[in-house]
Amino acid sequence: MIGYYIVAGVIFLVSSYVSNKLKSKFKEYSQIQLQNGMSGREIAEKMLADNGITDVEVISVKGQLTDHYNPANKTVNLSEVVYSERNAAAAAVAAHEVGHAVQHATAYSWLKMRSAIVPAVGISSKLSNIVIMAGLGLSVAGMAFGSTVFLIGILLFAVTTAFTFITLPVEYDASNRALAWLENENMVTPDEHAGAKDALKWAARTYLVAALGSLATLLYFVSMFLGSRD
Repeated sequence: MIGYYIVAGVIFLVSSYVSNKLKSKFKEYSQIQLQNGMSGREIAEKMLADNGITDVEVISVKGQLTDHYNPANKTVNLSEVVYSERNAAAAAVAAHEVGHAVQHATAYSWLKMRSAIVPAVGISSKLSNIVIMAGLGLSVAGMAFGSTVFLIGILLFAVTTAFTFITLPVEYDASNRALAWLENENMVTPDEHAGAKDALKWAARTYLVAALGSLATLLYFVSMFLGSRD
């Protein structure tokens, strides 16, 4: 298990670095005020209108970096700061979340795939670690079926790992849509666009780190399972 703690520790350190970098970038680009004077809410509403989407509502939610698009009730949920402020960071986040709404409206294949496996991911994320630990415990206790339980846990964890990788094209595509719209519609100046692009780049890296971390953990569990069979 020492190997597991080493892998987990490295993932934690990299994830913390990227998360802190993201926060610092958003703080930096929050100082770049938009020359068009539009708030995050106004940016989101205009992007929705420009894409012919009339059945999605833009609302404010509490918290920091809590911004998300909810396909179930068709709402673009912007954190209070993004919703009301008028800077490059707010524009980037607002446009990115509308990017997900555009994906939904156009039946973007990767978003459809991610939505389809959400129920399975909900189950696997709750059970995988419990089943893995149970399998390891049973194996240590000399129970013959311990390896089978361990394998089931690994398969459950693999579902969550697959989800993290399916999420990557969804997030990158939403950012690309956002940046293209901001530029094509002349919503931002070159400096503002550069700030929005850099902020979204670091936001995307949080998903990339999560995916690679999940894969590293999965491969470690697989190596443990194969080793136990030797």
